Amino acid sequence: MSTSRRTVITAAAAAGLAASAATAGTAHAKGGGGTVGEENATGGANSAGGASSAGRKDAVREDFGTLQDGTAVDRWTIENGRTRLSVLSYGGVVQSLEIPDRHGRRANVSLGFADLDSYVANSPYFGALIGRYGNRIARGTFTLDGTTYQLPVNDGPNSLHGGDKGFDKHVWSVEPFRKGADVGLTLRRVSPDGEMGYPGTLTVRVDYTLTAAGDFRIDYQATTDKATVVNLTNHTYYNLAGEGSGSVYGHRLEIAAARYTPVDKTLIPTGELAKVAGTPFDFRRAKEIGRDIREAHQQVLYGQGIDHNFVLDKGITSRPEHVLTVTEPESGRVMRIATTEPGVQFYTGNFLTGAFAGTSGRVYRQGDAFALETQHFPDSPNQPSFPSTVLRPGQTYRSTTVHSFSTR
Repeated sequence: MSTSRRTVITAAAAAGLAASAATAGTAHAKGGGGTVGEENATGGANSAGGASSAGRKDAVREDFGTLQDGTAVDRWTIENGRTRLSVLSYGGVVQSLEIPDRHGRRANVSLGFADLDSYVANSPYFGALIGRYGNRIARGTFTLDGTTYQLPVNDGPNSLHGGDKGFDKHVWSVEPFRKGADVGLTLRRVSPDGEMGYPGTLTVRVDYTLTAAGDFRIDYQATTDKATVVNLTNHTYYNLAGEGSGSVYGHRLEIAAARYTPVDKTLIPTGELAKVAGTPFDFRRAKEIGRDIREAHQQVLYGQGIDHNFVLDKGITSRPEHVLTVTEPESGRVMRIATTEPGVQFYTGNFLTGAFAGTSGRVYRQGDAFALETQHFPDSPNQPSFPSTVLRPGQTYRSTTVHSFSTR
């Protein structure tokens, strides 16, 4: 990894450009979600640096390598409170997320790689922005307004996470911003009509924000010039004991979901909203992630663990509402997630095979992390009874998820 170019975006530079920041989108909400901050500002390069206020530091940009076509990739780091976040322009990847334990010792709790080549060659979506469609679409096809669209098939017979070159494999433009006591990064990309088979030119904006309290907030926004389907999410793999520390089966998880969507053997939902009661999928009361993961339940066998969409009790909401809590007993770290979305895909790292090592230099094996992807349901374009993922011209897709951290 090259680190020859390192730029600090100072508070003065960010504040000086705040007046010219563009406010994206309209006030139409598709699938719920909060509005993206109107004070977001682009940042200019400046050689001076340092903290601008207690706990809040200037955004730092560094080289993170070059793609084969010569495109440069940057790593951006922001910090607020006791939370530090590093993001790559490649795939909008959360490369590291550092939060303190009960003794105040900070550690990276997200899986990732130390170099760009590993992300390009190996990554199972570590930390990535996922689009145009998070999760699976059966047989890589759907029909919208009488027209059938064919997507790349890259997961058995199905299309997964937008196809074989989804949003996770593109370089995004990145700009730092300040909004009051919050700091963040705005990522933008225009997906052309027909990319990966999806109709419409999709203009996307994603804000990664660290609040003064150290929360990690993600705001998604998109518009289209032609009817299309959209389901954006983030695929960070978490281990609250610290990246590379081993199994997450001892973490305790509670999800406010009385139902989930069972799948067939290719992991496509059957259309049923099944009750979690009496199954390994019942997390309505906090329990260890690994407690029931080895039960001989057909759905666990299909997923080689848990890789299922949970139907959140709250449904779609206009503002983020708390839906789940994860606690790691040894470190005392706690992560609470609030979202506007109606579902969350809970994945227990079933396909981590030990084939590669992460930023710590330690090998990742099955169960060494979990993902909690807030989103609409898998295969919604082919499931009329599921909440719609259709976006039309004149509408604005909005979605918000907030990760709050504490200790106990």
